[in-house]
Amino acid sequence: MKTTESESGNILLADPTIFYNKGIYYLYGTTTGNQTNGEGFLVYTSSDLKKWSGPAGAQNGLALKKGDSYGDKGFWAPQILEYNKKFYMIYTANENIAIATSDNPLGPFKSESKEPIIKTGNQIDPFIFIDDDGKKYLYHVRLTNGNRIFVAEINDDLQSIKTETLKECIAGTLPWENTQNTDWLVTEGPTVLKHNGLYYLIYSANDFRNPDYAVGYATSKSPCGPWEKSSDSPIISRQNTNQNGIGHGDVFWDKNNIMHYVLHTHFSNSGVSPRKAGMIAISFEGNMLKADSKSFVFLRSN
Repeated sequence: MKTTESESGNILLADPTIFYNKGIYYLYGTTTGNQTNGEGFLVYTSSDLKKWSGPAGAQNGLALKKGDSYGDKGFWAPQILEYNKKFYMIYTANENIAIATSDNPLGPFKSESKEPIIKTGNQIDPFIFIDDDGKKYLYHVRLTNGNRIFVAEINDDLQSIKTETLKECIAGTLPWENTQNTDWLVTEGPTVLKHNGLYYLIYSANDFRNPDYAVGYATSKSPCGPWEKSSDSPIISRQNTNQNGIGHGDVFWDKNNIMHYVLHTHFSNSGVSPRKAGMIAISFEGNMLKADSKSFVFLRSN
């Protein structure tokens, strides 16, 4: 089977996410190379985060394939969660957000509804956060006068939002978030987690093609904001990792309960695509979020 790997073994995925289940790590993301497996989402597996096998998806390496999905192009930025004894994949296609389910993290994931979760406008980069009280929130990016991060409560079936709760979280306003001074400001790739009663919104800023694409965070006492951007941002950038275009990933905890952020970088100093998947250890120091730049590694296949 042909794959999207380079000769060096680097796994070529953008907007990656890692889902851990019963001793196995599952890596998904946006395919950015010469995709010969078909349209959809590839998945790789590992037991130690060092050696990756795949693509291992149920359908020619794909965990979800076009035809079983909403949309037919632009399969971007999946997130996986276990909920109600099923596995859910929330994803972007045709610049809208949809959800699919499976009995196995390898798939096949299928969308029962061929409709997007939000019926108006264009949205990308979904992330579902379930709070301690059981309320569920859909963080996402709305393509409206820039890439802006919004939140809305999502209904228990995960198929629709409570539109009256829709609220903007953040937009690109700081110098590090717009190093090329463009008119279309970009904040995207949200991940939300809770620590000591405080909510953390981790996001990427700048156009993904910009070498200064980087990761920062904001905090709030409520999942709906208001959000205060950290003065320490960006916490992951080319300044502390020596990697261009580093960002747009997701948080996961390994078997030893160490927190990591899986992300992508540019292919090289001179080329953006296909983007390469990597990861970096992150941790809390008090209420501050820090990245261990020395821990950065690329993800490679066997």
